[in-house]
Amino acid sequence: MKDIDWEKLPFGYQKTNYNVRTYFADGKWSEVEVTSDEYINLHMAATCLHYGQEAFEGMKAFRCPDGKIRVFRMEENAQRLQETSRGIMLPEVPTDLFCEMVLKVIRLNQDYVPTYESGAALYIRPLLIGTSAQLGVHPAKEYMFLIFVSPVGPYFRGGFEANPYVIIRDYDRSAPLGTGMYKVGGNYAASLKANSIAHEKGYACEFYLDAKEKKYMDECGAANFFGIKNNTYVTPDSTSILPSVTNKSLMQLAKDLGMKVERRPIPEEELATFEEAGACGTAAVISPISYIDDLDTGVRYDYGAEPGPWSKKLYKKLRDIQYGIEDDIHGWTTVV
Repeated sequence: MKDIDWEKLPFGYQKTNYNVRTYFADGKWSEVEVTSDEYINLHMAATCLHYGQEAFEGMKAFRCPDGKIRVFRMEENAQRLQETSRGIMLPEVPTDLFCEMVLKVIRLNQDYVPTYESGAALYIRPLLIGTSAQLGVHPAKEYMFLIFVSPVGPYFRGGFEANPYVIIRDYDRSAPLGTGMYKVGGNYAASLKANSIAHEKGYACEFYLDAKEKKYMDECGAANFFGIKNNTYVTPDSTSILPSVTNKSLMQLAKDLGMKVERRPIPEEELATFEEAGACGTAAVISPISYIDDLDTGVRYDYGAEPGPWSKKLYKKLRDIQYGIEDDIHGWTTVV
């Protein structure tokens, strides 16, 4: 184990020993390369720089109480990267190659997997980019797929605490038939301005309404939304929302706990009827929402200063599966 104060880790990049890479050319992927180099030798005319031909994933590995290291739902991340690849015309990384590289990079950097007691984790970042030099808007001929890792603390400094959010109407993160359903950097670039405004006003993050009608809850810059009422877990259904692996897992766990699950459009006025609300994603798992302000209307949707009972149950159940404490009946974790 590295001499790191795991309990004070920020959520950010920290250098580790190795990353793994493979290259696509002439219709096939190369042998996996292991390197300690943190930099990429990239042509200035690479398509990833000019035409946004890049995609990425986010996942975590955990050091568990039984001493084992587990990684959560890597096959699901592989499939989502493949869906993104089809959407923006990248070559698909086969699931077996994706998983081989994930396991390899964790093993190579296992000294950087934080202790169980710290509540921190090893963040895993697969990245797929177009590398061939060209002008003109068309797909690259050559690509690089790499995976690096970094130990990270909680996404929000307070950890599992309720945070305030704000609806921002003056910006759209993505359009219904655009790239919102894909995990590409452009979606996050589109959220930076609104996110900065939210932070300046004292909120944890911003929420977007649907770009077409400005009536329905979309998602925040880095997470899916869910609301809970009447023993029902409700989450938006939209072609502009990234299908979150965490949200998919929470929907299954909600069913396991005897809840109903509804995936459908959520009009903003329905926010007033929820008993609990939250944002969910790999980084924070669940970020319970204390309240959501709509600055244009002056309305506040209040859910309480503390995480609600269902949010606590779902958070604990998911975390216990990730850490090998609870039986993994769905086969979501892989022992590294």
